[in-house]
Amino acid sequence: MVVSRDKTPTAQETFLQMAQAAGLRGRLLITIGLLILVRFGIFIPIPGIDREAFAAAISSSPVLGFLDIFTGGGISTLGIFALGILPYINASIIIQLLTAAIPALEDLQKNEGEAGRRKIAQYTRYVSLGWAVIQSMGITIGLLRPYAFNNSAWFVVETVIALTAGSMFVMWLSEIITERGIGNGASLLIFVSIVASLPRTLGNTIDYAQTGGRQAVAQVVILLFVFLIMIVGIVFVQEGTRRIPIISARRQVGRRLYRERTSYLPLRLNQGGVMPIIFASAVLILPQSLAGFFGNQGTVSQVLVQIANALQPGSWTYIGVYSLLILFFSYFYASLIVNPEDVSKNLKKMGASIPGIRPGEKTKQYLEGVLNRLTFLGAVFLSVVATVPTLVEGATGVTTFQGLGATSLLILVGVAIDTAKQIQTYVISQRYEGMVKQ
Repeated sequence: MVVSRDKTPTAQETFLQMAQAAGLRGRLLITIGLLILVRFGIFIPIPGIDREAFAAAISSSPVLGFLDIFTGGGISTLGIFALGILPYINASIIIQLLTAAIPALEDLQKNEGEAGRRKIAQYTRYVSLGWAVIQSMGITIGLLRPYAFNNSAWFVVETVIALTAGSMFVMWLSEIITERGIGNGASLLIFVSIVASLPRTLGNTIDYAQTGGRQAVAQVVILLFVFLIMIVGIVFVQEGTRRIPIISARRQVGRRLYRERTSYLPLRLNQGGVMPIIFASAVLILPQSLAGFFGNQGTVSQVLVQIANALQPGSWTYIGVYSLLILFFSYFYASLIVNPEDVSKNLKKMGASIPGIRPGEKTKQYLEGVLNRLTFLGAVFLSVVATVPTLVEGATGVTTFQGLGATSLLILVGVAIDTAKQIQTYVISQRYEGMVKQ
């Protein structure tokens, strides 16, 4: 096999390494095995519920259909993994917002190193447990109890325990995938859940095109063409970077004089990757989940139901709130990933600078300006990509993709790109390990 040491691994080299390298092959097998295990758990049923009546009730709800996609069909099948990874995602949102607001948590994240990150991860698990209990109670009381054969308090207790335990088990599996497998465990679980719903969605779309005549075929073709354009746009945003030139000053070590070197500081157009989309989608689902927790009576429940109805996918309120949430989480993630003050200090310590920009405060201000512009452009593009297919669905009248819109498309493409990059990283590490052994 011919390997280029200076270039990105080819597809042939990548597949050969996946098949031959024990380390990479083991990580892939662990990832695939755990993802299959999670899919099996979706179909382990919660006992004591009239499934046909419940499936008929949620089929007409766009919000529950959207939630069902994120849980891989766990809601409609009433499996013990019905909550899936959603409580962990919501807990991550809460902890990251608190990290930015509470100095003690910020100190743990920035200054305590690996020990601090482990503590924050532990706090996230605790919040996930509490949130899983809240969401499982909401689903049990608000959604499942009316369809239970034995509508008693013991049914609520059993169902809440089953759903909470299933969610915690899924969270544990996602952490194992992240540590010992390939890719981000939480993102991959959502990826698999969306992929699992594709055959049914495509089948419904084909049936619609066959029974609706030429007009239906034209509508489906237009929608698929828009989706194709969106995929190209998503790849462009995910891969787009601004390279800021960096010049390292000349320095002398012993008798050797090192000349000026020019390198680049890459700033991504979309620093948060797919996470702003996932977090924004999770926030939009919250009113529906909390409404079930408070029951069908009371002022709080009525307000939450009104909010959930106003945020129906496809409405102008939904599009506006969704775009604002994407903008917020894009800036939030950019502030977590890139700190202009730290970057300017590190450049100054290394004797490096940006051409035409003075080190120190000026460099910090310059980086903040560039980062803000990039983040705004990336967030606007993500918002457009996330909302245009929904508008096209409404214009064409094709509702078979309900729930599986641009949000799911963004997650699919974003997770696929991130996972492919991580696989390439392992292939490159295997390449250099072979060079050292030689």
